[in-house]
Amino acid sequence: MKRTCITLADGRELIYFDERDDAVRASVDGRQLPAQAPPAQLRWDPLTEEWVAVAAHRQGRIFLPPSHECPLCPSTAAFLTEVPADDYDVVVFENRFPSFAGETGRCEVVCFSPDHAASFKDLTAQRVGTVLEAFTDRTAELSQLASVQQVFCFENRGEEIGVTLHHPHGQIYAYPYVTPTTQRYLQACERAGKNLYAEVVARERGGERVVAGNEFWTAFIPYAARWPYEIHVTPHRQVADLTELTDAERQACAPLWLEVIQRLDGLFGMAMPYVAAWHQAPVKQGRDLCWLHLRIHSIRRAPGKLKYLAGSESAMGAWVNDVAPEQAAAALRDVAL
Repeated sequence: MKRTCITLADGRELIYFDERDDAVRASVDGRQLPAQAPPAQLRWDPLTEEWVAVAAHRQGRIFLPPSHECPLCPSTAAFLTEVPADDYDVVVFENRFPSFAGETGRCEVVCFSPDHAASFKDLTAQRVGTVLEAFTDRTAELSQLASVQQVFCFENRGEEIGVTLHHPHGQIYAYPYVTPTTQRYLQACERAGKNLYAEVVARERGGERVVAGNEFWTAFIPYAARWPYEIHVTPHRQVADLTELTDAERQACAPLWLEVIQRLDGLFGMAMPYVAAWHQAPVKQGRDLCWLHLRIHSIRRAPGKLKYLAGSESAMGAWVNDVAPEQAAAALRDVAL
């Protein structure tokens, strides 16, 4: 893999991750862009003890443009985009409308393919491996920033989830604090005096809620899944984040990650809206208590039916799942690939 870094017209960083070592990246961003937006404000809520980022500039971000105006496609003579080149494999760049920037962290966009009409399930296992390499590279580099406390790599797919661009892409948030989900997990581990996710992995491997697996990874639906279809893809040994995986583990992850997405899409014969989220340890604390894993969940519970976060979930944080995890795992295993 070849890594090439350039600077966009407004000073943001862009990195090409090419599968060919002889790739040449000489294109220059010819756009006239306004100055970068100021960083978001971080505000502390004493009632929930959580940080809230107020990023008013994000109101102006591009919303579901027509395909010929997609800012994530390669540039053409008729339309210059965020990617100056006329083709690419995987590309990462600083978000033009970030939730976090400067002293409040960083946000990046990761484009998986130059094909606007593609989806993650259409990628080759090699390309998924390149995406994983890009996520790993960015986790390592962003973790070195003084303001960053946790790095979060993820993909949102589907208008039902809230995506604003259809082009196949993910994002990376480098937070200036440890996220509430991770904080609650670490507090539970500290009370128990052990790595609780290790017990989850030991319980689920080989059980009735397993969806798929290989020598290094297992994909399963947890016993207490919150979402109708919630899949954890986890390595068989404890590592804190993507940077601690071996080459063999990364290579084995790519086809399994791809298979899980293909099974989701095959479940009802339609593109499933989902969030695919890499849960990584914080940069500076609790690394021995965290177990890297990918959580993929869909809000679709049946054809034509979505799982809405209504009163109980939204107001009280009290979850009710409409699909038994055992039933969901069996349905996913039965999908013909």
